[in-house]
Amino acid sequence: MPKRPVEEPHIASAEPTLRLILRRLRETMAETDDGQRRLDKIVRLVSGLMVAEVCSIYLKRQDHSLELFATEGLNPAAVHNLFMKRGEGLVGRCAELAVPVNEPDAQAHPAFSFRPETGEEIYHSFLAVPILRSGDVLGVLTVQNKTLRHYSDDDVEALQTTAMVLAEHLVTGTVASTTGAAIRAIDDLVRGQAIAEGIALGHVVLHAPRVAVTELVATDVAHEVERLEAAIGELKATLDALMNQSHLARAGEHRDVLEAYRMFANDRGWQRRLVEAVRSGLTAEGAVDQVQNRTRARMLRLQDPFWRDRLRDLDDLSDRLLRVLVSATGNDAARQELPHDTIIVARSMGAADLLDYDRDRLKGLVIEESSSHSHVAIVARALGIAAVGGARGIMERVEPGSPIIVDAEAGEIYIRPSSQVVSVYADKARFRARRQRQYDALRDRPAVTRDGVRVELHINAGLPVDLAHIEESGADGIGLYRTELQFMIAPSLPRLERQAATYRAVLDAAGDRPVVFRTLDIGGDKVLPYLRSTLEENPALGWRGVRLALDRPALLQTQIRAMIRAADGRPLTIMVPMVSERAEIEAVRSLIEGELQRADRRGHRVPSRLKVGIMIEVPSLLFALDEVMEVVDFVSIGSNDLMQYLYAADRGNERVGSRFDALSAPFLRALRSIVRAGHRHSRPVSLCGELGGRPLEAVALVALGLRSLSMAPASIGPVKAMLLSLDVGRAAAHVDKIIDSSSASLRDELLRFAENEGLEI
Repeated sequence: MPKRPVEEPHIASAEPTLRLILRRLRETMAETDDGQRRLDKIVRLVSGLMVAEVCSIYLKRQDHSLELFATEGLNPAAVHNLFMKRGEGLVGRCAELAVPVNEPDAQAHPAFSFRPETGEEIYHSFLAVPILRSGDVLGVLTVQNKTLRHYSDDDVEALQTTAMVLAEHLVTGTVASTTGAAIRAIDDLVRGQAIAEGIALGHVVLHAPRVAVTELVATDVAHEVERLEAAIGELKATLDALMNQSHLARAGEHRDVLEAYRMFANDRGWQRRLVEAVRSGLTAEGAVDQVQNRTRARMLRLQDPFWRDRLRDLDDLSDRLLRVLVSATGNDAARQELPHDTIIVARSMGAADLLDYDRDRLKGLVIEESSSHSHVAIVARALGIAAVGGARGIMERVEPGSPIIVDAEAGEIYIRPSSQVVSVYADKARFRARRQRQYDALRDRPAVTRDGVRVELHINAGLPVDLAHIEESGADGIGLYRTELQFMIAPSLPRLERQAATYRAVLDAAGDRPVVFRTLDIGGDKVLPYLRSTLEENPALGWRGVRLALDRPALLQTQIRAMIRAADGRPLTIMVPMVSERAEIEAVRSLIEGELQRADRRGHRVPSRLKVGIMIEVPSLLFALDEVMEVVDFVSIGSNDLMQYLYAADRGNERVGSRFDALSAPFLRALRSIVRAGHRHSRPVSLCGELGGRPLEAVALVALGLRSLSMAPASIGPVKAMLLSLDVGRAAAHVDKIIDSSSASLRDELLRFAENEGLEI
């Protein structure tokens, strides 16, 4: 019969015990011992007061593993020698989920990890609580007993309160200053999302906050109108000057962002509303505030991603106008004397605001809000500065002039780092600069692996200005040209000739290199302001891609007609997005055939070779691959959408977007099935998306049989360097051996393989 847990009597009620623990903790923290001795006293204290035979403190290290820092009851030799991987055992489970773990018989739990060096095999009951501060897990506090028992709610509360007090002392330095690198790193580390790659070491400059409007009622309306018109004129001139800065002269997405700002600043409707508000009796500042608030209220009701982005632009523009009005100098923070290694820290920021700062002194950017798709992120990438967004709470943890490190590869920020951390990152920054020079040297070299396998590396593009990146990166062509971006930045629906001119310019610039045009992929998070759209509860699963195109065939017909004219006898490759069944691509092919016949009748030259393919991003196609391969010329895997649909995890939702690893075995098996279907039907299979642009992930993709990857231009160099050092045969054999034996991520296995093979990852 299984053992039954028993409740042991407490020597005192919970409330007195909790008060006693807190009092004794304060006394311990007030003593002059070093950090390690304090931790040792804490575990002895908690063990005694909670009638526990074991009490242990585990702290999180920089690599997210857990280290045993102090214990009462376990083998003392295990302290600083016991490390647990992320999620390993019940301790790792507590840290991963950030919830208490209460088990009467821990060794019977499937997640239990037996570590003989601790001597814990004689203990059965187990209670662990996370050591939390500002939502971050710093470590785990545990108690254990030999007798089987389920710890009471009072026990859990007492241990949680102890962990809370311990967390405060860990980050404020009472314990942290003398307990080694792991705790010092905890004190300094803030995590966010990398939005522009790079490493930056420098000092904090706080970005100017929004201007508070205090004077609302005008005493001289005519004077306020003059002030407003002068400020609008200065705002326009400032934006024009930004467009002419030498480091922004080259084409790219950043110029489109600035053009959007300039378009808003020149919008007569916006200017008219501002003037009308002043003439109603408001100051110029009050008018800007009123118009901004009313516009915000109206646009927030739309519940549309496109308009939310436009709202941010208008907010940024209004804030800039307010700063011009109150100071006549725009961004005051940008015009102060900056340190030569400036790291801007902001709660939020507009793209144009970033451009106010001296580029020669600006090294990095940290924002509490923002994502990799935001306009400020686009400009940061254009400037080549390291940037991290989503760094919640950072404004409360820094002061002007604080030393800071921005790791925009890992999405981590170190505040007031130790000399050891600074030394490590200085070396890392120098290494990164050398590595970039190596990538530039590989630009004209084809991506051929050690065993002679040629892999084509293409770029993703969306506007004609992106075409300069083909030469800059040494890409083999354009694997994905997003035609919808032309529609999204236009004030009205682009006409046939305008579309044809755009596609012609793309083909001319690409020369002999291939270009894959994706037909209009609107809907979901990509909305055209001049087309009526219906409010959908879940737009990502709604009326988008080929579904919208087939319901609005005139849109698709015009686009195909423009592509045929642009090709003018040259090869043309068309890819259709969001296909979920064979009938959809058959309908599109029928429409294309009709346009070819129409062009021929009217004397237009038809493409010398036409290829029609699809993006595989809807999981239903995984079960209809053979049927679909029969009616297409090629397929391209849309890894971003396929991943999120396969796992029902919105990649834009920070709570679930990173929950599933793209190197998980089930996802890789899905990709393998697509590659094998392509081989059966002699259909080329490529992949476009962020997945192909990461060297370790590219190892898996090439091992699965993919020979064409499309990615961001900046990823070409790192992926090519990896491929030149890869033996595809060995990689394929390794992946074949492990892919069917697991349902978890293969990342660790692939990292070990890369290390053993000496790959540049």
